Amino acid sequence: MFVTTSYDPGEEQTREASNLAQSLGGRYVPRKRMTLAQLRARYGEEDILLITKERIEYHHEQRQPLFFHPSTAAVRVKRLLNGEPDTLLELAGVNPGDAIVDCTAGLGSDSIVFSFAVGSEGRVTALESSPIPAFLLGQGLQAYDSEVPGLNEAMRRIQVVRMDHSDYLRSLPDRSVDVVYFDPMFRKPITESASIRAIRGVADERALTAEAVAEAKRAARKAVVLKEHRDSPEFERLGFDIARRPSTKIAYGVIRC
Repeated sequence: MFVTTSYDPGEEQTREASNLAQSLGGRYVPRKRMTLAQLRARYGEEDILLITKERIEYHHEQRQPLFFHPSTAAVRVKRLLNGEPDTLLELAGVNPGDAIVDCTAGLGSDSIVFSFAVGSEGRVTALESSPIPAFLLGQGLQAYDSEVPGLNEAMRRIQVVRMDHSDYLRSLPDRSVDVVYFDPMFRKPITESASIRAIRGVADERALTAEAVAEAKRAARKAVVLKEHRDSPEFERLGFDIARRPSTKIAYGVIRC
């Protein structure tokens, strides 16, 4: 992987790209006037981190660009501010002050909503085992600036941990968190989602294991929640009671603790 900048970068962009390449074990390549395709051909690398003035993007020749954005979290937080309910928060029984573990954070949309809901007295740990999403999530949560009231504070509070969720859950004491949440890559993909298409192939695509669910049940005080395609056999396989959302392809399964 190499790191480069947009065309005509300023000193700050150049310095950031160089430092980032060093910290990630990649190499910095000056952009000059070359396209990303020309850079790939010249340097023989498919994976590119692109530093722009607005954000950091991950580019791969066969995939859509991947970058941090709060996505639907911003819309959901606005609804919460308007006094509207949130399906996931209600099913999980989330309250201010709760401790949440998001085991498959991806780019953190659900983690952000959890963090907003639990407030400054709560705690959200976002686990992501894949290096690129973990890096983009950690950087984006600290750098993204939103005008939605309370959203920046919610993002900054999230602790991002690059770690396999099974290992993390095994390290937790019994009944030490309130909710454990799983949103793995769906066994039956929803191809209409642009954000899912961008992260598929970069994130960990392994199926959730019964052992991980057992550790989650041991560690959780309130609930273990699984998000999956509404027609997924994973709910039955892993012992979740399904709470379907009519008119959408997404469903949540819940195990009460």
